[in-house]
Order: sequence, then structure tokens, then C-alpha cells
Amino acid sequence: MKLAGFIVGALCVATVTAHAQVRIIIDHNPSAIATSAFKFKHVPSPAKNDSASQAMLLLIEGEIDSNAADLNGLIDGVLPTSSDQPSANLFFSPGTGGGRFRMDLGSVIEVAQINSYSWHPNTRGPQVYRVWASDASDPKFDPAPKTKTDPESCGWKLIATVDTRFDGDDGGQFGVSLSDTRASLGRFRYLLFDCYVTETADNFGNTFYSEIDVVKKSKSD
Repeated sequence: MKLAGFIVGALCVATVTAHAQVRIIIDHNPSAIATSAFKFKHVPSPAKNDSASQAMLLLIEGEIDSNAADLNGLIDGVLPTSSDQPSANLFFSPGTGGGRFRMDLGSVIEVAQINSYSWHPNTRGPQVYRVWASDASDPKFDPAPKTKTDPESCGWKLIATVDTRFDGDDGGQFGVSLSDTRASLGRFRYLLFDCYVTETADNFGNTFYSEIDVVKKSKSD
């Protein structure tokens, strides 16, 4: 598996430079210390009143597992209370290669952070995804590009590629925070997520995503 960062005791933290000055911070709570509070050393805990809480979500491609929460489970602020709670997580059906979905924030905002959270006792814990963003101003903008379409060809900007897998115990909680050294990732209305499987040794490699937060830049930043 890919080494996502370095391990310091019970914590795995990685800082990666993606496009421009984007920073990717990854925290890992092993199963033995993970709790429903989703407390991490560097990544903020999930919020209930972030800018994604009123977003509209659209499944573009993929099949959500019948035992999973629907897409709104990613933004409702309700977190799983145990490591294997399907109804409290969004995940795709067994044997599928993940999926693509869009988040509509309702209006253009200046985004300071995009934070994602997951929890599972084994290989469905890590997060592997790409996220693009758009303000819809490009004349070529496609609001729902299929997976065979490169979003960058139709008005989307790649924000980051995330892969939290590492050579160790995959179980537990993962928190990911995307930010920028200039305190803003940009001004966007739409976010587009491509989620990938964490492994192909069996049919159960689709991540249990617990929550996705979008943090608006404050006037004081």
C-alpha cells in the first residue's frame, strides 16, 4: 500500500503539496483509541453548521450500497458511534469501483477548508479520492460530467488527490483537511468528488465516509 505519511505513536500525519499551495493534512486514530467524538490532533473535528450542511448533493455515477446512508448522510452532522455502523456512513456497493458525486453549496463562497472523515475497523477506513471545484463561470462548464470525462476539460479545477492508505493497520478513523497557505482554496459553488476503492483483494474496498465539511473563509482570516 501507499505510505501516506509518517507514524508518530497513534497518529499518522501527512502534509502534501498538490496544485498551487494546497495542503493535505491526514490524521489517523487507530481503532483502539477512536471514539464517536472524532477528535484528531491536527484535523478539526466534524462541524454541524459548516457551509456544506445545507448543500444539495447529486450522485453522478456509482451505486450506493443498500445498507448505507444516502448522500445527505455526508452533511447531516450525525456521526457514527461505532466502527462498523453502515447506516451512519456513505459507501458504494460491493464489487463496484467507487463513484462520483457533486456538492452544490448554493452560491459562490470563498472556501477555506474541505474536511473529510471516515471510520471502519479494516480496509474500508482509508480514504482515496479526488476533488475538483468550480464557480460555474467557464462557458464550457458541465455541472455533471460522467467519469469518462476529465472535469478539467469542462470548467472544473482539481483541488487535490487524497490517499490515506499506509503500511500499517488500515482500521480506525481517518480525518483529512484540505487547505491553502493563503487561507483560501478559491471561490467556488460546486465540488466534485471521485471516490475510489482502497483495495481489490475482495469486493469490500469502498470507504465508509462519515462526513464531509466545507469551511467558509472568515473575514478575520
